[in-house]
Amino acid sequence: MSDNNKKPEWLRVKYNSAAVEETAQIMKNLGLNTVCREANCPNMGECFAHRTATFMILGSHCTRNCRFCNITHGSPDMLDQTEPESVAEAVRSLGLRHSVVTSVTRDDLPDGGASHFAAVIRAIRRRSPGTTVEVLIPDFKGNLSALETVLNAQPDVLGHNIETVERLYPAVRPGADYERSLSILHRTHGIQGIYTKTGFMVGLGENRNEISKLLRDIFSAGCDILTIGQYLQPSPEHAPLQRYVTPEEFSELRREALDIGFKSVVSDPLVRSSYMAHRSLEELSAETRESAK
Repeated sequence: MSDNNKKPEWLRVKYNSAAVEETAQIMKNLGLNTVCREANCPNMGECFAHRTATFMILGSHCTRNCRFCNITHGSPDMLDQTEPESVAEAVRSLGLRHSVVTSVTRDDLPDGGASHFAAVIRAIRRRSPGTTVEVLIPDFKGNLSALETVLNAQPDVLGHNIETVERLYPAVRPGADYERSLSILHRTHGIQGIYTKTGFMVGLGENRNEISKLLRDIFSAGCDILTIGQYLQPSPEHAPLQRYVTPEEFSELRREALDIGFKSVVSDPLVRSSYMAHRSLEELSAETRESAK
């Protein structure tokens, strides 16, 4: 086990403050949130410098209190009905080729915010028809009708993060359910024109056998794109960091996932679910076009 108090060299990133502030100002002017800043993502400077960002809709307060997450937990915000058009305008202003939209979890809403997701997808399509759209959704408490609402809006990628191994769910993801999360991927898999995506963290206390089982479970659920990254404890109040996983181990996990059959795997200490998301989609789209010839 590594010294948890000393961050290894491979996790040190250069912070591009100018790019962060410039992109953040666009979001502020439009009254938008980004998960990049809310979750204190280590890749924020790099992604903002490339004019990419993950929009966080449905407010800035989450109705759940996952032990790994830095997003504020508390009473939810009033739903902003103008948000879909504001997100679409930001996508247009930033000239994005690929947009990523996620949200806080809104268990207080009857459909968990699914109709709001659908409205955002459609607004982006209207204003930026050449831009691909990826959504990273909560579990909607297992509401299949809510999931259908999002799928009917035809995102290019439907993502839902599994986050960790099954054993750690009660401690790390209270309010979530392992099988329920897998079922979202299973229900989406095979829908023409929509790729499925998930991600998980390591360093929370899982062992290698548990990770291998997790990989098999995710693949069996029908997942196309997988991301694996290092858990970083946001504060002393969050789930404790058990260890730093080396870049070599991340490479081994990528090889194992590809051997199982995943189409696209991004595995690295600094990877987060939306990191350079356009690359995976472009690679898969090119693969699909090639196989169709």
